[in-house]
Amino acid sequence: MKTYAIFLAMLLVPISSFAQSNNIKYFDDQQTLNGLGKKPLTALKDKPGILILPAWKGIDSHAKDTAEKLSKLGYYTFIADIYGEGHYPKSNAEAGERAGFYKKNRDQYQQRIRLALNQLIQLGANPDKIVVMGYCFGGTGALEAARAQFPVKGVVSFHGGLGKDASRETKTLNTKILVCHGADDPYESQEEVLAFQKEMRDAKADWQMIYYANAVHAFTDPDAGNDNSKGAAYNEKAEKRSWEHLLIFLKEVL
Repeated sequence: MKTYAIFLAMLLVPISSFAQSNNIKYFDDQQTLNGLGKKPLTALKDKPGILILPAWKGIDSHAKDTAEKLSKLGYYTFIADIYGEGHYPKSNAEAGERAGFYKKNRDQYQQRIRLALNQLIQLGANPDKIVVMGYCFGGTGALEAARAQFPVKGVVSFHGGLGKDASRETKTLNTKILVCHGADDPYESQEEVLAFQKEMRDAKADWQMIYYANAVHAFTDPDAGNDNSKGAAYNEKAEKRSWEHLLIFLKEVL
């Protein structure tokens, strides 16, 4: 009887409630990519969209949770597939290798981001109201979207890599930039942080860099554990604060 009641209750829920999140297959030449698009049940005015670039292991629960929360706030979301079918890492070693490849081959990284951006627009997002955000490796990608001068309103990097080859030209950046950074992140040297800040000044960018006390790498990810000595760990206070900073940024630029 209880099971029957649950079944009846499901029938009364609008079909649209089950049809908002979709696995989306798209392509980079012959390479199949599998992204995740999500339409809000009630979109914000002007239909703003958020492109989410996941961490080094690809689309994960953290990226999906972020898409869910942003969708509930009225944003269109799309989680990019950077690696493509047949190339998803099964270990940290493989993830490091795959992410390292795209960091060294930035044109290919930017191309995968561009393709995902197109999918977000096809989903229904306003092409003039888009922000790119990412975690860790995805945070690096968000900054690459800015450096590639993608036509987006803003980019947000959560504990992402900041480095840029010194031989690369520093272009003027019109996209607004928010960097949420763990104050104790061991993977970003002081030299690299200072070089990034100089880059932002030279690019005449509208940028913010916010530090979170006692936070190391991956501080927004609940699956990162809680041992700071390992270099990557979840920090609830930093996660909540950085989320609020994201929402303020989105309200400003979108």
